[in-house]
Amino acid sequence: MQDAIPPAAAVAPEIPDAEGAAWQHVLLARHAQRPNLLDWLALLVTDFAELHGDRRFGDDPAMVAGLARFRGREVLVVGQQKGREIKDKLRRNFGMAQPEGYRKAMRLMRLAEKFRRPILTFIDTNGAYPGIEAEARGQAEAIAFNLREMSRLRVPVIATVTGEGGSGGALAIAVGNRVLMMENAVYSVITPEGCAAITWRDPSMKARAATALKPTAGEMLSLGLIDEVVPEPEGGAHCAPAAAAASLSAALERHLEELGRMSGDALVQDRYERFRRMGSGFGS
Repeated sequence: MQDAIPPAAAVAPEIPDAEGAAWQHVLLARHAQRPNLLDWLALLVTDFAELHGDRRFGDDPAMVAGLARFRGREVLVVGQQKGREIKDKLRRNFGMAQPEGYRKAMRLMRLAEKFRRPILTFIDTNGAYPGIEAEARGQAEAIAFNLREMSRLRVPVIATVTGEGGSGGALAIAVGNRVLMMENAVYSVITPEGCAAITWRDPSMKARAATALKPTAGEMLSLGLIDEVVPEPEGGAHCAPAAAAASLSAALERHLEELGRMSGDALVQDRYERFRRMGSGFGS
């Protein structure tokens, strides 16, 4: 049977891209020395006490969560940890969380809500783990459950995309009152390689796919999908992690001050309205 999809060259759109600018952002977001979650926490918070387990299956090292102090405030921090060395990357599953990781995150978010602690989430994953075991344990249900329950939390929630923000695996901890992005982070529904493989059956078209996905912080801000772009030092956050963390710390403090003056009902309504506004300007 003849393939119904034409070859890549016949269907690839002509998308202007100044020397693959979007793809360069993807590479920076994935840079081997870019700060990972534990690096950010070491620079942003004190008294970090990691908590483990979802109380249903086990612990997921790809999802790190715990209580900490941020500029004197007691907060909950949650995020994906990709790992640095190969053994740690394997243990952390390259930051691709399993269902128990998302359930752990939600268990601790509810704990934070109970004790009126703001929640800071840090997103750095190319997506939730798609393996058979994860699906058997309810990966899709765990993500969907988080989306619903995060929307109802009666404490301030600020999400920051620090590296890659990929698909539902990112969104499952990103339903915040405010969503920030580091300047060289990326946020999209799929990786450029995955998009190229599906659209053109050619993963080598990844740079063109990156342009089409519009995943950069500037594009996300212009589309109204995030609330602020946090500047990075020249060359990227890995060139001066302390300076990048100082920029992020100032942004988080500013938004926490604003959100801290809102009641629980107002925070829920604010979050609801924020996500209802998404997409309202598309196609206009």
